[in-house]
Amino acid sequence: MQTDKIAVSKLFVTLYWCFKSKKLLHFGEICGIITYVYFNYCLFLPTTKKLVGAVKGKIYCMKKLMLGNEAFARGLYEAGCKVVSSYPGTPSTEITEAVAKYDEVYAEWAPNEKVAMEVALGASIGGARSFCGMKHVGLNVAADPLYTAGYTGVTAGMVIAVADDPGMHSSQNEQDSRHHAIASKTMMIEPSDSGECKEFAKAAFELSEKFDVPVIVRLSTRVSHSQSAVELCEREERENIPYEKNIQKYVMMPGNAIRRHPVVEARMKAIADYAENSPLNKVEMNDTKIGVITSGISYQYAKEALGDKASYLKLGIVNPMPIQIIKDFAAKCEKVYVIEELDDVIETHCKKNGVNVIGKKLFSLMGEISQSIVAEKILGEKPEYITFEDNVPVRPPVMCPGCPHRGLFYCLHKLGVMVSGDIGCYTLGTTAPLCAMDSTICMGASISGLHGFNKARGAEAEKKSVAVIGDSTFMHSGMTGLVNVAYNSTNSTVIILDNSITGMTGHQQNPTTGKNLKGDPAYAVDLEMLCHSLGIKSVRVVDPYHMAETEAVIKEELAKEEPSVIISRRPCALLKYVKHNPPLKVNKDKCVGCKQCLKIGCPAISIHDGKCVIDHTQCVGCGICKEMCKLGAICD
Repeated sequence: MQTDKIAVSKLFVTLYWCFKSKKLLHFGEICGIITYVYFNYCLFLPTTKKLVGAVKGKIYCMKKLMLGNEAFARGLYEAGCKVVSSYPGTPSTEITEAVAKYDEVYAEWAPNEKVAMEVALGASIGGARSFCGMKHVGLNVAADPLYTAGYTGVTAGMVIAVADDPGMHSSQNEQDSRHHAIASKTMMIEPSDSGECKEFAKAAFELSEKFDVPVIVRLSTRVSHSQSAVELCEREERENIPYEKNIQKYVMMPGNAIRRHPVVEARMKAIADYAENSPLNKVEMNDTKIGVITSGISYQYAKEALGDKASYLKLGIVNPMPIQIIKDFAAKCEKVYVIEELDDVIETHCKKNGVNVIGKKLFSLMGEISQSIVAEKILGEKPEYITFEDNVPVRPPVMCPGCPHRGLFYCLHKLGVMVSGDIGCYTLGTTAPLCAMDSTICMGASISGLHGFNKARGAEAEKKSVAVIGDSTFMHSGMTGLVNVAYNSTNSTVIILDNSITGMTGHQQNPTTGKNLKGDPAYAVDLEMLCHSLGIKSVRVVDPYHMAETEAVIKEELAKEEPSVIISRRPCALLKYVKHNPPLKVNKDKCVGCKQCLKIGCPAISIHDGKCVIDHTQCVGCGICKEMCKLGAICD
């Protein structure tokens, strides 16, 4: 009753304010207010846990609607995590951004994922609970310390979040991170919603310390970026574990490492035994004609599609997986399906242990699963839909109006050079009409790839090829490639796109920006001095808004008989401190409809009635189109 009174009073106060200020106009808005108040203020549940707040002498834990990533950050906070080091990568970025808001937790952006994991491991050895987060391809970068950390184990709990991206919404491949857990012989758990994200984050620390192992928490785009109710509790402060020197455990020279391997195998057996009765693995018995073994977001899809028509074994521990609980569950069901996104990891485990299941025979190895796919494959039910016969033009992603990369890519397109590309928002230079990128592999590959390309094709290719790489990506993994260019001598031209921020993942700071994760002043790496120190004598700086100058410098550097770096420097147009010029205008009398201005691919420019039109709501007055127009039809 107390809970109901609190909820109702908060709801009516909010509605009263809205009516009084004449903010509510229709029933839909009333429903919206009720939903918002309910999920963000009114879900108070009695609890015996430590307090968030007290109402009239009663103890309550609040529930709040949160993204999976935000909930995971809350779990780190409540578990007493002290040190966080990550590298931004969609869909994992918000975990570190959210945990940085808790003053009790030290949080940083590291130059790359390998450094982040090493920082987290060092903090663990130092006795503090630690965390590092990354996307799936970031775990490739961090694999070196991960695999050895599987041997050393931990002192205080160490948790790693890796966010997979089925469907490749923002990634260059669709790899399944469960393979890293298997190969590194570490423990991996997988939540299915925001509430579990918080609880699994806390459980991961306990398991890490219980079994002396880094624990990986596998997320996915849908879990990370979906919202559900999360119970908020107080932080459990923990004293650092006293440091004790332990050469046999932490110095992984061959003589020590070979003695750690049996420890690793025994530990994996102990975790597998624990998984048989762990509360993280749950059995839900309903109709036994259909049994479903699943994990993560696939559990949500299965539950919504099948409901009580199926029984479920939801695996929260996905490495190492249990055996007996799977056999017992399968024995109770007539037919057992494995529903998992990407690779057949659970299915292979089941079949390896003599459990007959149906998995990838029905479900694809590629892309995301959905409720409709589950219903169709298992129940034979297809949703009704209406087809739209007209051919709708696609709307590909484009660089923003005023993007500093646009002028540079137009110059590269005009010169017809081979462009070895990299990972970042500038990868959009690949799209029409610029089409100014020939390859994109992984972070840092632009420079290394250009060096290989030029070694293969010789001096003539050196005059017709460049690498492009962002400032953050250069700090991540471009520096070693540039050292290789200088050391092993190709006359390669590298263009660093310095837009003063890490753009693609949402404007995170990096070592070149002069600010840290919390926005406080920090040392800013000087790119010119850095490139010189790496062995590059010729380093030039251009403003990509000045295309004629930029084109001239590119030609000059390509002609040189030495490696060179061009820094294309202009802040991202979306940064709050960037002051834009007034929108440009078109003199209709001078415009002849030549469409020269369309060649830069600016979304603010279009053609109507044969004349150029500039959308004043998008134009930032960068002036690139003005430079393109030789008739002077575009003016201030």
